[in-house]
Amino acid sequence: MKLVYLGTPEMAVPPLQALHAAGHEIVLVVTRVDKKRGRGGALSPSPVKAAAIELGLPVSHDPDDVILAVERDGAELGVVVAYGRMIRPHILGVIPMVNAHFSLLPRWRGAAPVERALLAGDSETGVCIMALEEGLDTGGVYNCVTTPITDDTTAAELRVRLVDIAADLLVRTLNTPLAEWIDTAEPQHGETLYAAKFAKPDFEIDWAQPAEHVHRLIRVGGAWTTFRDKRLKIHAADLVDGVLVPTSVQPEGKGPMDFAAWRNGAQPTANELFGTL
Repeated sequence: MKLVYLGTPEMAVPPLQALHAAGHEIVLVVTRVDKKRGRGGALSPSPVKAAAIELGLPVSHDPDDVILAVERDGAELGVVVAYGRMIRPHILGVIPMVNAHFSLLPRWRGAAPVERALLAGDSETGVCIMALEEGLDTGGVYNCVTTPITDDTTAAELRVRLVDIAADLLVRTLNTPLAEWIDTAEPQHGETLYAAKFAKPDFEIDWAQPAEHVHRLIRVGGAWTTFRDKRLKIHAADLVDGVLVPTSVQPEGKGPMDFAAWRNGAQPTANELFGTL
């Protein structure tokens, strides 16, 4: 099949590689523009662009080039994985597109489905291959694969698992002739929740929340609190009989360290609490 692939971050790389390895002809890869990195301001390509160049695939930063790929190269289908931008109607009107979405739709439509599912305490999540339409993750669903979320699953671990599922599910779906499945998407059913993107304040730990909620936020990644007027990141913690026990922390201006080593160095008193000034 002749494909256009739209994606940006690292988690969109394995599906691109899998489709290429499966023998599909990827006539165009569309990704975000290069970003400035570091003090020197050197431009850095997105992970998908870097992977596409390594595979020898043509790359564009302009989604309107999808139309050219249809007219000039005969592209039959667009595949979207974590592209990061809405596809405009005039593009959707010239080529069918499918999206590998990292949730069990319609639960957790939006930008941060992996993190929101974990933070909400969901017992499972998954990947759905859906038809792309103008609405935000509202298209019909072709197929879904579920995977469990345990009490110690981290978002980083979950992303790796979901990426593998997405790559396999896309290949299996696209290895069937397009005409046999492109019109078979089923409307979404169930509770609809929006997975809003996380902002920096969202990662600050609210110690008034139950220990289970704080533990989930730590497992999302990036959780932080304050101690002696300085920020303290908490990278990992155990939940033992309802009590949160940090295991890995990172003081402001320093690298990650074992919590016991931090405690021995800081020597907090019995009256000092996290999150207070």
